[in-house]
Amino acid sequence: MKRNNPLTWFCLAGVACLLLVNAGCVGYKLGSNLPPGVTSISIPVFMNEVKEPGMETIVTSATIQEFQKDGSLKVLPKDQANSLLEVTIRKYELEPLRYRRDQAITAKEYRLTLTADVVLLKLPGREVLATNKGIIGFTTFTALSDLPSARRMALPKAATDLGQRIVKCVVEYW
Repeated sequence: MKRNNPLTWFCLAGVACLLLVNAGCVGYKLGSNLPPGVTSISIPVFMNEVKEPGMETIVTSATIQEFQKDGSLKVLPKDQANSLLEVTIRKYELEPLRYRRDQAITAKEYRLTLTADVVLLKLPGREVLATNKGIIGFTTFTALSDLPSARRMALPKAATDLGQRIVKCVVEYW
């Protein structure tokens, strides 16, 4: 085989290009980023430190549904799971965003924000695997006449957004 053979140079150039392109993938991992041995999670009812009764069950249910959709961790009872999620709902905020043109003091659009602290523990020893404070979930909604009813209807949307962010925090933390 000759040194100046164009086919040889073409093959060498192709190999060099492949090496350069794949160099950006070093450290990339397919699948879950969870630590070894963490394959399931127990999610007890969240702690509610705000003055909205029943919010803890709505947010807990939404988060469980989001973990089930994600599929990285199997949701199991505490005695069968190898990790435990502890969540405390810290804030419930309602912020006016837009006001009515005919009544400058009456808001017509609001942002409902939920803030939670999350701790992921490894079972059975309760070793802390991850802590994340101040995870925020929110939604916006319009309240033209009945603000309490509009808030009740918006809460599940904010809870779902918070649940998605909790899942992302837990699954992608590593």
